[in-house]
Amino acid sequence: MENKVAENPFKNRDSFIVVTALFVTLYVVSNVMAVKVIGLWNLFYFDAGTITFPFAYMLGDVLTEIWGYKTARKVIFTTLLCNIVMVLCTQIGVWLPSPDYLDITAQAYNTMFSYVPRIVIASLTGFLLGELSNAWLMDKIKKWTNGKRLWVRTIGSSAVAYWFDSLPFVLIAFAGTVSTHDLLLMIAFQYVSKLLIEAVLGTPMAYAVIKAIGRRGY
Repeated sequence: MENKVAENPFKNRDSFIVVTALFVTLYVVSNVMAVKVIGLWNLFYFDAGTITFPFAYMLGDVLTEIWGYKTARKVIFTTLLCNIVMVLCTQIGVWLPSPDYLDITAQAYNTMFSYVPRIVIASLTGFLLGELSNAWLMDKIKKWTNGKRLWVRTIGSSAVAYWFDSLPFVLIAFAGTVSTHDLLLMIAFQYVSKLLIEAVLGTPMAYAVIKAIGRRGY
């Protein structure tokens, strides 16, 4: 399962298409969900995208593990482009007029997607810093461990990458909209919760996905 696979996206092509599509989708969905801030017992604050984001990282681990860092990097930049397209398209929707009887719906849409560009700018900054460092570290740790102990590289790379992601994301997305106290809580909670999700759910799922792709060979 952990033997090095040649860095060729045409290897296991069908699986590559599915993993890439899910990777892009999860990042776009996470950026939309991130508009909503969730508060638990007035102690923990995080954006809703925190729930889905670690699974995108898991798929990033799968991309790097099976197809290599260079291929994963191409997918990362493709995802960047897809998020930019999403912002441009939803902004066109904000600017276009709507009939008076749909004013409430239009206001809800405009409120939602007028905030999305700020979220996406924050996300893309954290995304590039975090995901690129995650893929790079995955590749390096794999070489250091001679392809053994997948869990070490999935969790180890994420432990570093989530700092590069969470810190710029929260600061850019929410500075000025929440208190400094809540801002610090959001950074801390995002980092810890993402890492826990990665360790408890993401890594076992990565093992399962990599094993399934290797067994089916497509």
